[in-house]
Amino acid sequence: MRQDDERPNAGSSPTRWELIHRRLEAVQRMIEDGHAPTAEQEKVILKARARAMAQEPLHAQRNLPGAEPELEIVTFRLAHETYGFESRHIREIYPLKELTPLPCTPPFVLGLINLRGRLLSVLDLKKFFGLSSQALDNHNQVIILHSETMEFGVLADALLGVYPIAPQSLQPSLPTLTSFRNEFLLGVTPDLVIILDAEKLLSNREILVHEEVET
Repeated sequence: MRQDDERPNAGSSPTRWELIHRRLEAVQRMIEDGHAPTAEQEKVILKARARAMAQEPLHAQRNLPGAEPELEIVTFRLAHETYGFESRHIREIYPLKELTPLPCTPPFVLGLINLRGRLLSVLDLKKFFGLSSQALDNHNQVIILHSETMEFGVLADALLGVYPIAPQSLQPSLPTLTSFRNEFLLGVTPDLVIILDAEKLLSNREILVHEEVET
């Protein structure tokens, strides 16, 4: 993460910008020591990262009387494009580590992770959507999607931030998106963030049928 802001003079009070970086550094040390952040801490991390990257979202819009409520979107990098999920479908976000391959599954099922004693499958949406793939590295994150009946992780190349989106600003599709991807598309923002429909992913039979693996 870039830290090219100006630092205050010695003896002066820390700025809001510096406090954000201190919080991120403290959380990073906690992760490196093997302590996974709680769900509440994850929300703080996401908001702090968003502020540190952009200070204030340039495309944020305030709700107006009678307007549709804004959607809170968690954005991430996937195959050199920016994607997003509504935050209400996200339980937690964790760095990818200790992934156990799962035999007898399709290519888009990367494997299993142990999340505080719970085994969760991790899906690679690049392979699921037929996008170009790349090697895993230490920037990869696992976004835990959940519903009342389903929960699994989705691989992200990198986590970007959290932004409010006005529903009326979403476009239904783009010419470059295939019909298969459109099935799981909630909309595209004016700045070309592809918002995926987490509800459809969580209820998709192609994914559900592989939750039980034959041995």
